[in-house]
Amino acid sequence: MVGGAVMTLIAPTLQAFFTDRLIQQRQASPQTIAAYRDTLRLLLTFVHKRTGKMPAQLDWDNLDATTISAFLNHLEGKRHNSTRTRNLRLTAIRSLFSYAALRHPEHALLIQRVLAIPPKRFGKRIVTFLTATEVDALLAAPDQARWEGRRDRALMLLAIQAGLRVSELTSLNCSDVTLGTGASVRCEGKGRKQRAVPLTRPAETLLRLWLSERAGQADDPLFPTRTGRRLSRDAVALRVSTHAATAAQRCPSLLSKRIHPHVLRHSCAMSLQMSGVASDASVPGKRDHGAVRERKSARQCPQRAVRAKQQVRQVVTSPCCSGCHDVASSSVVSQDRMMHPRQRQNRTNGGRLSQRRVLRGDPFDRVGKPLTTSFDAGVPLRDVQEAASHADPRTTMRYDRARASLDRHATYIVAAYIAGAAR
Repeated sequence: MVGGAVMTLIAPTLQAFFTDRLIQQRQASPQTIAAYRDTLRLLLTFVHKRTGKMPAQLDWDNLDATTISAFLNHLEGKRHNSTRTRNLRLTAIRSLFSYAALRHPEHALLIQRVLAIPPKRFGKRIVTFLTATEVDALLAAPDQARWEGRRDRALMLLAIQAGLRVSELTSLNCSDVTLGTGASVRCEGKGRKQRAVPLTRPAETLLRLWLSERAGQADDPLFPTRTGRRLSRDAVALRVSTHAATAAQRCPSLLSKRIHPHVLRHSCAMSLQMSGVASDASVPGKRDHGAVRERKSARQCPQRAVRAKQQVRQVVTSPCCSGCHDVASSSVVSQDRMMHPRQRQNRTNGGRLSQRRVLRGDPFDRVGKPLTTSFDAGVPLRDVQEAASHADPRTTMRYDRARASLDRHATYIVAAYIAGAAR
């Protein structure tokens, strides 16, 4: 206790967050743990420069909402990170504070204020991809007389043909490539999902030449550095941007595009889309919601339900006349267009049952609802009125109006006909 304030060091909780929460409880992937580690390392460095305290001396009061907001602004202003990266850093910080909320209730207000920091909205750019001409220029850019050039060409061709992420490329081993019949490459993507991607004939030929030159063991990286280590994501991004600058001399359209490794994945998706192989979901941001909206039934669409109720009010308030059958028929036609085919079939089957019950002299169904298909069944109105006069009005409280006059009862049947279609 210093001046009445509770002091709690963050070092024990910070270590338990990695060893207990991420590794044991959530079994997070090494990529997730590395991302959280980098975020908290940047945060501790920022707080150290601001307060002069070492990480082992920091208290939770040194990580209040004001400090976290200043750190996020520092990422965008000083380090020139994008809004998306800023939100990812905030996600890691929120995860740490959510874990600390259960261990340090004495700092509940401070933790609540940090958790209340919202992510920043950002604009979404148009997806960048390469055309066939640009792909050929990019693949021809590496110097084939050098070992690195042959490696980079095989790497970029595999990324374009298989649509692999940069993390999937760097984690490939020599044993993940299968040549010959059913040539494919196996990789592990996001969410620890494993998949096998078939290889085209040019990609298989180039990988066969590279594997023979690579001459590595099964567990060795497929695309290593000169020293045999795995390429990092930054190294792959540097090689791609370098070759893109070289290819721009032959293909000027590349000058207006920002080429990075994920653009190669976009190019794979767009090539499949243009050839008619992939669906709309294969291209980010391209969805066809119109077909989904057209499949909605009348009960799922409030606007259509309102229009149906308005039609019911018009029929109920109008006097009964010889044109009631025409009004009901035209209204039901408009309701049929809003119904699902299965609902329309059920109503047709119910109409056949209603015809038999009316001919039997019973204008009500089993639950006391007036039959709404008497007109379509071809039953004269006089027979319906005569049968209705002998019906039990106590069948249901909802249809107590059946005790009214025969003229009013005929009007109610028309209203119930449209109301049944609206429901």
